[in-house]
Amino acid sequence: MSFYRQGPHRPGGYGMGGIGVPPVTPMVRMIMIACAAVWLAQFALYQWIDLAQVFGVVPRRILQGWIWQPFTSMFLHDPGGIMHILFNMLLLWMFGSELERLWGSRPFLRYYLVCGVGAGIAAVVFGFAVSGMQNSVTIGASGAVFGLIIAYGIVFAERTILFMLIFPMKARTLAMIMFAIAFVSTLRPGGGGVSHISHLGGAVVGFLYLKRAWRVGDFYRELQWRVRRRRFKVMQSKRDDPDHWVN
Repeated sequence: MSFYRQGPHRPGGYGMGGIGVPPVTPMVRMIMIACAAVWLAQFALYQWIDLAQVFGVVPRRILQGWIWQPFTSMFLHDPGGIMHILFNMLLLWMFGSELERLWGSRPFLRYYLVCGVGAGIAAVVFGFAVSGMQNSVTIGASGAVFGLIIAYGIVFAERTILFMLIFPMKARTLAMIMFAIAFVSTLRPGGGGVSHISHLGGAVVGFLYLKRAWRVGDFYRELQWRVRRRRFKVMQSKRDDPDHWVN
């Protein structure tokens, strides 16, 4: 099935764009339960063991064979407060539920995991590219959530939603704004403890996945077809000059 399509327009819509709220779909519920259970375990065990050191992304440990970290890191959140997990789960619900309704549970889960792993890999690359970041720890579902925002902006591009529950804008515009924020934030020193490169990584991987860019042959043939179509699309400019064509 195809991910890259415009969903049916529903007046008022579900989610932030309308007066209703999206349902909590089965896979979204399972992800939320998994993240909540892991967060409770982090909170309960933090006095004895920091699970983020084992299951979060630590670039140096990836080279030591801890290759599960880009996958597991998306289920961990800051045990020192509830806002990190609460905000991520809120966005997962608002953007993910309707995508799951459209795609189905398994394709939705596959896309979510791909974006989350992509965000983790981006954190690893960034850790080795920047001096002193090899031992940094990255956790959270934000990278996967950014992938959902990009998908929502593509699939429901013309839908009006409320940014910060106040400002109405098209879903496409919101996705562009969030991507721009992630991109600009990666250029700033520091980051206030937020891994903006993971946000950017999840968004980029999600976009490439939706465009099926990993299928190099199909991508090349589609690009070639578009070039040929543009080259040979002609029209007659004037009825009294049948030999006058414009490209």
